[in-house]
Amino acid sequence: MADPPPDVRSLGNGRLLLDLKFRDTEGLVACYLFPGPDGWSLIETGPTTCRGALRVGLARAGIAPEEVRRVFVTHIHLDHAGGLGAAAAEFPRAQLLVHERGVAHMVDPTRLIASVRRAWGAAADPLWGPIAPVPADRLVALRGGERFPVQGGELVAVATPGHAQHHLSFLDTSLRAMVCGDAAGVRLEGETRARPAVPPPDLDLELLFSSLDAMARLDPRWLFYSHFGPSEKAVGELASYRRSVESWRDAALAAAREDPRVEHIAEVLRRLDEGRRTEGAPSGPAPVDRSSMVSGYDLAAQGLLRYFQTHGLLPG
Repeated sequence: MADPPPDVRSLGNGRLLLDLKFRDTEGLVACYLFPGPDGWSLIETGPTTCRGALRVGLARAGIAPEEVRRVFVTHIHLDHAGGLGAAAAEFPRAQLLVHERGVAHMVDPTRLIASVRRAWGAAADPLWGPIAPVPADRLVALRGGERFPVQGGELVAVATPGHAQHHLSFLDTSLRAMVCGDAAGVRLEGETRARPAVPPPDLDLELLFSSLDAMARLDPRWLFYSHFGPSEKAVGELASYRRSVESWRDAALAAAREDPRVEHIAEVLRRLDEGRRTEGAPSGPAPVDRSSMVSGYDLAAQGLLRYFQTHGLLPG
C-alpha cells in the first residue's frame, strides 16, 4: 500500500503548512509557504530525504516549482536546511536565503558533513540523505532586519542566535506569526510545553535568552514551529520556554559537576523531562517520546556540556 500523501494545511490569509514526513513520520518537520506578489516564499526545506514529500506537498497545494521565488532556512542544521542544495535544482527561479554565517557551509558543506557524521555515525546518510553544495550565485546572505513582501504584509527576518549563531526567525506581519525554527524549542502537536533544543557545537544560552526577549518584544500572536505546527499565545510560550531551558541548564550543570559523562547528563535530563511530561497525565503507559526523533537527550547533554566547559562553569 502506498504511503499517504503529505499533509497540507491552511493557516489563514493564503499561508500553508506542509508536513515533510521526516523519518516517514507525520508531525516532526514542517515547512511553511507564503503567497506574494511575485510568487511563493518557502521557509525550511528539511533534509534531502524529505525532497519527495516536499515535491508532492507542493503539487497537492497546486504550486508549480517555478512559482517558488524565495527559499529561506532558519539555520543550516540538516533537519531544516539539508535539502537546500537539492532545492536549487528543484526551484529554478528561486533565490536561496540563509544567514550570512551559514553561507560558506552551504557552498562547501565538507565541514558540515564531517560534523554530522561525527554526531550521527552510520545513521547519518539514511537519516539526512546527500548534502549537495548550493550554487554561490543563487544564495542571498541575511543578517536580520531584511523585509520581503508577502500577501497582506511582509516577512521580516529576525536575528535569533543562541540555538546556533546563524539562526534566523521570520515574522509574518499579516498573521503576526513568528516562524521560529528551533529558537523556541521543539513543541510537537499534543505536547503541553516546548522541549529545549540545545545542541552542540555553538549553543549560547545568553544569546538564546536574548533572542526570546527580542521575539517577545515583537508581540507575535502565533509561533510557527518547525517541530511542529502553529501554536497560539506566542508570548506566553516564549516565557514558558525560557523557564524550561533554565531548568535544563540547572539540572545539567548539577549533573555534570557530579559526573561529566554525556550519558549521565542525558539520563538526568530524560528523567526530568519524563516527570514533567507525565505530570497530571492519567495513569497507564508513559506517552511515546516522539520529540526525541528530532531533539534527543544525548545531543542536549553534549550541547550543554560544551557550553559549561567553554564558559568556565566546569573545571577545564
